[in-house]
Order: sequence, then C-alpha cells, then structure tokens
Amino acid sequence: MSIIVMKFGGTSVADIDCIKNVANKVAAQYKKNKKIIVVVSAMSGTTNNLIDLTRQVSKVSNSPEYDVVVSSGEQVTAGLLSIALNSQEIPSRSFMGWQIPVLTDNTFSKANIAEISIDVLMQSLNRNEIAVIPGFQGVTDENQITTLGRGGSDTSAVAIASALNAKRCDIYTDVDGIYTADPRMVPKAKKLDKISYEEMLEMASQGAKVLQTRSVALAMKYKLKIKVLSSFENKEGTLVLHEDEIMEKKNVSGIAFSLDEAKLTVIGIPDKPGQASILFKSLGLKAINVDMIAQSSSANKSATDLSFTVPKNELEEAINTIKSVQKKIGFKSIISDRDVAKISVIGIGMKTQAGVAQKMFDILAEKNINLKVISTSEIKISVLIEAAYMELAARSLHTAFELDES
Repeated sequence: MSIIVMKFGGTSVADIDCIKNVANKVAAQYKKNKKIIVVVSAMSGTTNNLIDLTRQVSKVSNSPEYDVVVSSGEQVTAGLLSIALNSQEIPSRSFMGWQIPVLTDNTFSKANIAEISIDVLMQSLNRNEIAVIPGFQGVTDENQITTLGRGGSDTSAVAIASALNAKRCDIYTDVDGIYTADPRMVPKAKKLDKISYEEMLEMASQGAKVLQTRSVALAMKYKLKIKVLSSFENKEGTLVLHEDEIMEKKNVSGIAFSLDEAKLTVIGIPDKPGQASILFKSLGLKAINVDMIAQSSSANKSATDLSFTVPKNELEEAINTIKSVQKKIGFKSIISDRDVAKISVIGIGMKTQAGVAQKMFDILAEKNINLKVISTSEIKISVLIEAAYMELAARSLHTAFELDES
C-alpha cells in the first residue's frame, strides 16, 4: 500500500478544536490507507511569540539556543495531535526531529536537510501506527537542534515524503488550493486544478505564500506530487506536478506579488573584475538571499552601481555585511529602499510564446507605474515598483492576461 504524507499548517492547528478537526481528517484517511505520516506546524502565532521571547533576551537569531526555543512549538502540536488520535483508538506516536533523525547542516535558523533516516518511520508504519512529526526542526551530527527557516514545515513534509518514496504529499492549509493570484488582493483570482513544479517554484519564490520555495524545489527534484488542500473545506485542491502532465499550457498562469523585499544599491564600485564576487560572497556566507540584480555604469565607466533585493527582515544584516567589505571593494556608499513591491507574471507557456514582456510593460505604463528593477527567467518576468502601486499593478495585469474568474 502506498504511503501518503499529510502536512498541516499553523492555521490548521490553531487551537484545540482545530487539532481535533485535523485528527478527524487523519482518522478518515487512516481508514482508507493505514500507511500515513503526519507533519505539523506550530499552532498559529506560536512561533512569532517564541521569536519575540528570544529577542527580549538577545537580537542574535542564528545561535543553537535560538533554534531550541523556536522549534518547541511544533513539538507541542505533534504531541497534542497524537493524543487526539489515540483518544479515537487510532494508534499514534509523535517523533521529534532528532529521534528519526532529520539530519541537517549547522546553519542555525536556516538549516538545510542533509539526510533523513527512514528506519524508525518504516517500523512505525509496519505497526500500522501514525507517526506525527514536528515540521521545521532537525538535528546536526553533533546533536544540536536546528530549524529550517520560516515555512520550513513544508520542506520537512516533502523531504520526508521523498525519503519514503511516498505516493503524494498532501499539504493542508487555510485555502482550498493554488490561485492565479492571492484572492485577498485580487478578488477575481481563480483556483487552478493543476500547476507545474516550475510555475509553483516561481510563484512561491516571487511572493505566493501557499507553499515554501524549498519544498517545491525538493518535490521537483524527486518528482513527488504535492496536493494543496483546505483543512476546513472538502474540495479537490490543486495538484503540483510535472509540466508534461498538464495539457493546456497558458502563456501566463498566475501573478505573484510581495512586499517582503527591500532594494539595496551599492554606489561607486570600482569597475574591475571580482568586485561583485566579493560582495555577494559576503552575503552568501550570512545565508542572505539576493534577488533581482541590476548593474549600471557611471558616465566615465570607471565605476558601477549595483542594485539588488534582499528579504526586508534581513536588510539591516545585509547592510552591515556589505559595510564589512567596503574597504576591500572600495565602493562609496549604500542606499536602501524598503518602500518597494515585486510583481511577477509566471507561466510555462512563455517558453514558446513571445510578447508577454511587452504586454506587461505596456499595461504598467498605462497605469503610470515606474519600474525600478527588471529580472527575467524562462517562465517569469518580475519588476520592482513602488509599494503603493502593488494592488493596482496586480489587478491590472491579472485582467490583461485573461486570468479573471469568468
């Protein structure tokens, strides 16, 4: 019998009533298929509260003890869900990340999974027992607890499903699938029945918050199907799968947008080889993700200005990191801008169809929206604009590319 991994996000386990609802869903699936693993997030708001506690003690967020504190929320949820299942006379046991173990590197607060041992989980499955696992947490080879970064429970679930060669990973959340845009911002957005790994990866990385980027990349690597479902409604959801399994490939499948990034411009970089390498290596060593890079030369071509985006919550760390290599590089100054939004149009049909960029730029020009930075990939075009125009841009592009619910 095929293994199914069920993952429940924070809003799905927000309180005891929600946890009981999740137990009922798991129990119903168990009656159909006894080979089930469940991965859970912390109860809604718990992780933020734990982070606040650590910040009252210290601003450092990449220490082993920080991970010990913030990983505890998932442990509580796992125990409570297992209790709820056992109360229904369904055999269940919770396993912490270190008990499996989920081995990671030692990049605390943003750890990467190195290996997952499946022996303990297979023994649990063979006993027809439901293993409930806290997402988001792992352990180093020196037995220090680690966390995988925000949204890391999705990554935990997909990694465990891949290691077990599961049939599918079902991710339950507070929405009933993947939409062409966030329906809270774009009321005419419609639910997709299917979306390709590549499109979902771009949607997630460009601001869509339904799935965590790393989880989609893992699923694509191991060809694991993901199904996104609602914990509160009995609807079909959206399948994330290989593009060959999607017959109709539209030019644009969705619009993603985000207010979570800030723009940095490093001014007056001496125009010689290796400067960008030094700059981005320093950021990479701090695990600060960089996106949307643009370079412009000075009038006399002796220096360049380099603009790029970083996560807004890592802006100060990024600035301090860049300043630490200022003498080595010799740049003049740094300018930051928090008041920006990133808008992206995404679709696998863009691989073979021209004109998407022109149409996007025409629509934004009609709305008098200025473009600060542009970046592209084979199936995505992203622009950085003033934050105040994000809603107007998203709705206008959604309509222009015929994505509105009819």
